[in-house]
Amino acid sequence: MDKLLYVGMTAAKNTQLAQATTVNNLANASTPGFRGDFHVLLSAQVEGPYFDSRVNSVSHDRASNLQQGPVQYTGGEWDVAIDGDGWLAVQAEDGSEAYSRRGDLRLTAEGMLVNGANQMVLGENGPLSIPEYSRLLIGNDGTISIVPKGEASSTMISLDRLKLVKLDPEQVIKRDDGLMAQRDGMSGLPDASVRVRSGYIEGSNISAVDSMVSMINHSRMYEMQVKLMRTAETMAENSSRLMRME
Repeated sequence: MDKLLYVGMTAAKNTQLAQATTVNNLANASTPGFRGDFHVLLSAQVEGPYFDSRVNSVSHDRASNLQQGPVQYTGGEWDVAIDGDGWLAVQAEDGSEAYSRRGDLRLTAEGMLVNGANQMVLGENGPLSIPEYSRLLIGNDGTISIVPKGEASSTMISLDRLKLVKLDPEQVIKRDDGLMAQRDGMSGLPDASVRVRSGYIEGSNISAVDSMVSMINHSRMYEMQVKLMRTAETMAENSSRLMRME
């Protein structure tokens, strides 16, 4: 009976973890540039005598779906969407460099460029500070040019270029803060081939309908696994009762 109970227990535990991942995905279905996660399990033999038939399900590193989300036109002067592969470099809360596809950029009261999660956006020379301007242009290569406030419209100057990088697809991992990094700890390599579209935003690659269906399936699976554990308990009680009768 313990084998039956063990199967139900490990299945229920990991179904809960998968449900938590799905709930987080659904909560971010409208977050710009969000990359959905999925639950990765590996089989591991339980060590020790008398456990030859026991295989445990263990969680592997967080895995994410890197497929591009839908791109929509907004007309916002600071909105940018990356064309194809590539990432925007941002400064994480701990001061480290990390990467995001979130392109809903804005200026703080101090003139610092941040995204919708209030993370500072990096240029090739560090965090981007934008002076007052009367006209703005973001080129396809990420170059930010402005006409300073009070200057003639022909006085267009280049401030900096968004730090656009490419990451090794085999190394990409999502950090606990939701930003992307490389598993080996290396920084992404700036790549001049990465292009952006000004006035557009890339949405989440999560389908709300698919996530809802997954949540329902996980709930049913969990109920089935709990019933399996109850069945194992009932069978164990019946076996004990029969032994006492003898």
